[in-house]
Amino acid sequence: MLETTRYEISRRVRGTTILTVGVSLYVAFIVWYFSLLDPSAYEQIAESLPPAMLDAFGMQSIGSIEGWLGGQIYTFLWLLGLGIYFAYASAAVIAGDIESDRMDLLLSFPVSRSQLLVEKFAALLLPLIALNVVVGGVTYGLVLAIGETIDPMHLALAHLLSIPYLLVCAAIGTVLSVLADRSAVAERAAIGLIFVLWLVESAVGAAEDFAWIQNLSPTHYYAPTPVLIDGSYELMDTGILVAAFLGLLVASQVLFQRRDI
Repeated sequence: MLETTRYEISRRVRGTTILTVGVSLYVAFIVWYFSLLDPSAYEQIAESLPPAMLDAFGMQSIGSIEGWLGGQIYTFLWLLGLGIYFAYASAAVIAGDIESDRMDLLLSFPVSRSQLLVEKFAALLLPLIALNVVVGGVTYGLVLAIGETIDPMHLALAHLLSIPYLLVCAAIGTVLSVLADRSAVAERAAIGLIFVLWLVESAVGAAEDFAWIQNLSPTHYYAPTPVLIDGSYELMDTGILVAAFLGLLVASQVLFQRRDI
């Protein structure tokens, strides 16, 4: 049991290490830059940006370390950057093996298609957990190092609540992986779709007549900045993300079961 997961995890160790170190270095730069700016500079930055951009990047409270981290790291890097990464990484889990004719060999073993898909998807938990645990710890340590304070529970909660969101992004990539014949097609579609969904939440929200479209974007259900500032979040939103993840994963299994290899 779980032989496929163990093998896929071993293939992701190097990439996960590089990604985790890279994100940690970016966080270090952002925290260091915060320590250099004069407090009045934050107000000038906020006043110079249009309201739509402030909402898009969660920068309404950039004068505090929580608001700064929310706008510079979690709203942009976590929502868009890592959302694209997990969608991209999962887009090749099935399409890549089909394209290389490796899927015929895998399915010749005593394993169902559903189990194979779930075990391949489960390997994505390695970067998902590593990023949240390591980057969360690095962020907290760096904030303390520059003489600032941040509620560790709020920071941990922001990372915990990001997991359902990132799982939805990965599940979107998995559905595309099942539908596409080539991994490059699935990967490009995953990148484009996540970016469009992020734009839907960021840009369309300003138009009241089309505000309902926001409900289609997973970004609408995870707002890290309020969590960092005062620990406020909607449990219903997290439930919607979990339900969406499970629904997309089941849909990918059904599509994979019906697909000719």
